[in-house]
Amino acid sequence: MATPITVAHGDGIGPEIMAATLRIIQEAGAQLDIQTIEIGEKQYLKGNMAGIEPSAFQSLRDTKVFLKAPITTPQGGGFKSLNVTTRKAFGLYANVRPCLSYAPFIETKHPKMDVVIVRENEEDLYAGIEHRQTIDVMQCLKLISRPGTEKIVRYAFEYARAYGRKKVTCFTKDNIMKLTDGLFHKVFDEIAAQYPDIENEHWIVDIGAAKLADTPEVFDVVVMPNLYGDILSDVAAQIAGSVGLAGSANIGDGCAMFEAIHGSAPRRAGQNLANPSGLFLGAVQMLVHIGQASVAELAHNAWLKTIEDGVHTYDIFDEKVSKQKVGTKEFAQAVVDRIGKKPEVLKAVDYSKAPSKPLTSRPPYVRSQEKRELVGADVFCAFTGKPDELAAKLKPCEGDGLVLEMLSNRGMKVWPGGMEETFLVDVYRCRFQIPEGTPGAVEHKSITALMDRILKAGVEFVKMEGLFNFDGKPGFSRGQGQ
Repeated sequence: MATPITVAHGDGIGPEIMAATLRIIQEAGAQLDIQTIEIGEKQYLKGNMAGIEPSAFQSLRDTKVFLKAPITTPQGGGFKSLNVTTRKAFGLYANVRPCLSYAPFIETKHPKMDVVIVRENEEDLYAGIEHRQTIDVMQCLKLISRPGTEKIVRYAFEYARAYGRKKVTCFTKDNIMKLTDGLFHKVFDEIAAQYPDIENEHWIVDIGAAKLADTPEVFDVVVMPNLYGDILSDVAAQIAGSVGLAGSANIGDGCAMFEAIHGSAPRRAGQNLANPSGLFLGAVQMLVHIGQASVAELAHNAWLKTIEDGVHTYDIFDEKVSKQKVGTKEFAQAVVDRIGKKPEVLKAVDYSKAPSKPLTSRPPYVRSQEKRELVGADVFCAFTGKPDELAAKLKPCEGDGLVLEMLSNRGMKVWPGGMEETFLVDVYRCRFQIPEGTPGAVEHKSITALMDRILKAGVEFVKMEGLFNFDGKPGFSRGQGQ
C-alpha cells in the first residue's frame, strides 16, 4: 500500500528540486500517497505569520510524514520560522544531518569524512523567548530541560547502535554555562553509561568545532544542543563538500519532517540550474523512516553512481573531475537512468539492516524528587547611575531575612568591591538572598513585599528571577567575580 505523506513545494528553487526528487524516488519504486499543502512566502503575505495555514497542519496530523522544500521568509519583523514552528508544534526533537564526503568526485579537504550531527531541535535559545528590557539591553533566554536532553541524547546512542556507529561525542560549553550546558553534559554521561558497547566522549564546543573543521574523521555521531548543532551541521556539510548536498531529518515520537538544509535561492529559481541533491537525500531518509528501505537503497546508490560518473550540476561542477554539466531536470534523469546500478569507487549504501522499530522508544521520564526551596530573588532593575548609588537606594529595602548580597552588570559583579574599569549598561542584577547556610526558606509573599519596597524606593524593576536551592544546593549561578 502507498504511504501517505504531506508534500510542500516551497519557494524559489523549491518547486524544481521537489519535482526532481519525487521523480527519482517514484521511478525507484516509492509507493506514496501525496497530499500537497502550500507553505512559505505566499502564506506569509496572506497574513499567516507562521508561513502555513492552520488548516494545513491537519494534513501533517493525518500523514505524520512531511517532505518539505525550502521556503522564503519575507524580510521584516513578526514573521516566525516555519521550521521552528513545525518542529515544536509536532515535537520533532531530533534533527539528524549526515555529512560525508564524496571524494574524489566532489572537492573536499577531508576525503574520509563521515559524520552524523544529531541536534536537539526544540529548546536552547531556539525557544525564541526574547525581550527588550531597556534602552541598552536585549535578552534571549536559553532553556535546557532534563527531559528534552534525555530524549536527544538517547536518540543519538540509539542511532549509533542501529547504524553500526562506534562513537558518540557530545559538544557543550559547560565550562561557562555550568547550569544549562552543565545539565546537557551530565545527562550525556548518565545515558552513555547505559550503552557500554558505544564509545563516548565530551568536547568543549569551541575546540570541538575546531577539531571538527580540521580533522572530522575522528568523529562519528556528534550530539549537541540546538544552536551549536545548527551552526556546526552547516559547517560539517560545507567542509564535506557542499551545504547543497546535505539532507536533514527532523524526528519526533509521532511525526517526522524531511528537507534540504539549504535555503530557497530565489536568484536561481526557474532557470533549471538548482542541485536537487540535498532535498533528495532528505527524501532518502524519509523512505527509510516509512519502511521503504529497499527503495531508498536503489535511489541512493543510483545517485552515488551519477556523482561518480561525473554528471554534475553547476554548483559542484569541476573541470578536473566532472564530465557533464547538467540542469536540475537532466540531473534527475541521469539518476533515474542509473537505478539498479551501484557506485564502483564510492561506498554503496546498504539499508537492508535499517531499524524496523522507532529509535524514539525510551523509558518514561522520571522527575527528580529534590527538595526545592526559595532562598531569594535576582531583581533586574533599570538604572543609569553608578553601582554605589543603586546600592544606597536598595539597602533599605532589605527585610524578611533577605539581604542585598550583590549587584552585577551584564553578569559581572560591580558591588560590593567592583572595579571602576567595568563597562556599565542600564540594567543591573540585584541579588537579594538569605545568607548562605541560613536554614529554611523564604515565602513568595516576602518576594512580592520586596518588590513593593523597591518600587517605593524609586527604583524600576524590569524582571525578577527566583533563587532556589535544590536539596540545599544553589540552583543559580554566581556573578562573575563574586
